[in-house]
Amino acid sequence: MSTLVFCLEEPSARAMLQGLLPRLLPPGVQVQYIVFEGKQDMHKRLTHRLKHWLAPDSCFVVLRDQDSSDCRLLKQELRLLCEAAGRSQALVRIACHELETFYLGDLAAVEQGLELRGLAKQQASSKFKTPDRLANPAEELDKLTKSRYQKLAGSRAIGPHLRIDGRNTSASFCALIDGLKRLSI
Repeated sequence: MSTLVFCLEEPSARAMLQGLLPRLLPPGVQVQYIVFEGKQDMHKRLTHRLKHWLAPDSCFVVLRDQDSSDCRLLKQELRLLCEAAGRSQALVRIACHELETFYLGDLAAVEQGLELRGLAKQQASSKFKTPDRLANPAEELDKLTKSRYQKLAGSRAIGPHLRIDGRNTSASFCALIDGLKRLSI
């Protein structure tokens, strides 16, 4: 595989990945992004986009927020869309509940990326030990950063600092990293 194609629900996921992937992927792997206009657009057009992707040696990763959906059902639905496109090997990952969960799992990265002080020490609190359980991570991040976090700019700033060594407390982030490491790239 020479091209890794990310199918994403929103531009902020691309901004985060652009900072994260250079530290994770080996040299020579091309990365492309298909950014949809929200989850409804993704579900409507994913099969078509995957089916008509022409570049050979491409591997696909589908990343979407869970929001209020049942995680297992959502993942199965996305897998079925990939299979309908003939891309059954696509890696499907769900951010529980939102992309911001990834950031709450690594408050040191938030602190560094947003140039704040004192956030990393809060990682030990029960709330941030299992951020995937938080119902509204974006709201939590907004409160925690006193509104310094903005979705796109914040993702761009935090992405390069997210730890990829398994110390992020977001299980859904760790599942994404583990899946990417297992790809034959």
